[in-house]
Parts: sequence; structure tokens; C-alpha cells
Amino acid sequence: MLEKNRAIVLHTVRYGEKSLIVNLYTEKSGRQAAILNAARGTGPKNKAAFLQPLFLVETESYVHKNRELQRIKEVRLTTPYLHIPFEVRKSAQVLFLAEVLRKVLLEEAGNQALFDFMESALLYFDMMELGTSGFHLWFLVRLTGYLGIYPREVAGEHLWFDMKKGTFVHSEPLHPGFMDRETTALLRRIMALNIKDLHTLKMTPDQRSELIVKILEYLHYHFGNLQSLNSLPVLKEMFHD
Repeated sequence: MLEKNRAIVLHTVRYGEKSLIVNLYTEKSGRQAAILNAARGTGPKNKAAFLQPLFLVETESYVHKNRELQRIKEVRLTTPYLHIPFEVRKSAQVLFLAEVLRKVLLEEAGNQALFDFMESALLYFDMMELGTSGFHLWFLVRLTGYLGIYPREVAGEHLWFDMKKGTFVHSEPLHPGFMDRETTALLRRIMALNIKDLHTLKMTPDQRSELIVKILEYLHYHFGNLQSLNSLPVLKEMFHD
């Protein structure tokens, strides 16, 4: 069956001399892997150029429900980014988020709300001028809501976030899987922010580094396979000032 689908590129792997295996998060079918023949060429034939991490595309694919690997007939960019490919920090954040997403987005079923969130957040980020250093943190915190593990709030101040239980607590947990009170306060601050207000988020490089490590640890409790990310050291170095 030939199917048109909007998609977000997660990852590509070379296959043979000119082909690619493309991992996508699609609007209709969730996570999908597909082969694109003759993807690497010169000029207009070089489709690999726009199959970069978290680029927004539309595909026309031959879809067979019982096959793990689909076949892409045509692919095109939908909304080209104007800034992400040309700004080093934004590119580093996108590479990091793409690596996380391909480890946690595993379901082969469409999730319209999740797709719409990712698409709109990425398009807004592309045009952002202020507050960009906190985008990857805000994105991952919001993402937990679509993954079913959004932190459960409780009333009060001076709390700890118990990552095993997924909730804020009034006393320090007896196990190591929690955020300290300073990091918890930053997490709650991000939870309360709209993307357009990210410029008001102030934190030191050490606070930013600690929070991203803890968010990844929280995701690891629920999805595993997030203890070693190739893009994380680059991201930390990029924002350590």
C-alpha cells in the first residue's frame, strides 16, 4: 500500500553504496524504519542532505504492516529550518534530542498529539532568539507528558523529586534515585514555563548540567538505554559558559 506521511527524521544509516535506512517518527504510524534507494548523489539527487536529525519531511512509502523495514518512494522537506543547521548551539541541541528520541520513541502507532508537539516546538525553536539554551531541557520535560511519566505535582515548597515514583515528595527519599532540592526547584520552574517564556529561565552551567543528567536518569528508569549518549559531552561543553 502506498502511503503519504508527515515525519520527523530521527536517524539515518548508510545501506550499500547509495542507499539509506531512515528511522522516522511519523504522524500516522509512529516509529518507522524505511529504506531509501539512491539517496546519496549529487545536486538535487542528494536526498541525504535533508534527512538530517529532526528535519521535517513528507514521505510517500510502500507500507507493509508485517515488515519491519518499509520502502520510501519519494521524500521531500516540508518546512526547511532557517537557523538550526547554521547555528552551532542549536545544531548541538537538535542532535542531542534526536539521540534521546530514537531511544524512547519505540511505539509503532500514531500519536497525533506527540507529533504535533514535536513539530511545533522544533519550528518555534528554529526562530527563537532568546532563551534557546534551555530549550532541550524544556522539550524533554514536556516530552515526559506524552510518554505518560510527567512528574506528579504536590503542594508545598522545598521538595525533592523522587524519580522512581515520578512524584515530588516532602522528605528526602531513602534511595539514590531522586533530585536534590535545588535541581527539583529548577525542574518545577521549567514545568511552569511556556516556550515563549524560556528567556526568563536563569541557571548556571553547573545547574544546567546537573538537571540534564537527572532528566536523562529519570527517562532511563522508565525506558533504559540512556546511560551513554554520544551527543551529551558535546552538549555540555557547548553550554559550559
